[in-house]
Amino acid sequence: MSSPSYKRILLKLSGEVLMGNQQFGIDSDFVAELAKEVKAAKDTGLEICLVIGGGNIFRGMAGAAKGMDRAQADYMGMLATVMNALAMQNALEQLGVQTRVQSAVQMDAVCEPVIRRRAERHLEKGRVVIFAAGVGAPYFTTDSGAALRAAEMRCDALLKGTSVDGVYDADPKTNPDAKRYDSVDYDTVLADNLKVMDASAVALCRDNNIPIVVFSIREKGNLARVLAGEGVQTIVQKGA
Repeated sequence: MSSPSYKRILLKLSGEVLMGNQQFGIDSDFVAELAKEVKAAKDTGLEICLVIGGGNIFRGMAGAAKGMDRAQADYMGMLATVMNALAMQNALEQLGVQTRVQSAVQMDAVCEPVIRRRAERHLEKGRVVIFAAGVGAPYFTTDSGAALRAAEMRCDALLKGTSVDGVYDADPKTNPDAKRYDSVDYDTVLADNLKVMDASAVALCRDNNIPIVVFSIREKGNLARVLAGEGVQTIVQKGA
């Protein structure tokens, strides 16, 4: 597989990944390992934006399913993503990587508001920009937040680091015959309801022609392999 020519990427990490092997919360050791992966990618000259989910702390959809007001639950989920962003910022800066956290929900005491031109300047100066609090509104997932920031920052690709090694036609955890795609187009993902990202995020990437690269972030060194065009991954892009 040829090496992709990315200059700027958005890396979306699920909040669950930050749990490591715990059942809940933030595993500092595992976050430190993730930070090393991000640093190695940045050291190649890549400009990196980060979006991290909040499911390791609180998931709005789960709260709503238990009777909580959906909007209120989603705001709590946004706050969880800010906590994860600060944890990742701390881990990266301990490695000497300069970072800035920008939150879609303004909280000046702990991070900057999302200002696109300021984020552009941070990237030009070699900083990693971590976008928190999704799109800043309820009823949207952090996947939609990641797609929005990838489009806004004109990223060459959106890399989704998860616990599975790509996109399957069925759940590989429950179906041993599930088939993994090496490449699939946006419309197939939407029509077949493949569990890549939520539909609004996939549609936003399609409309802005941003490839979505799905891979396992739990495998050590996998981010570097994927960026080199190697490793196990699924690329969601426009059909031939």
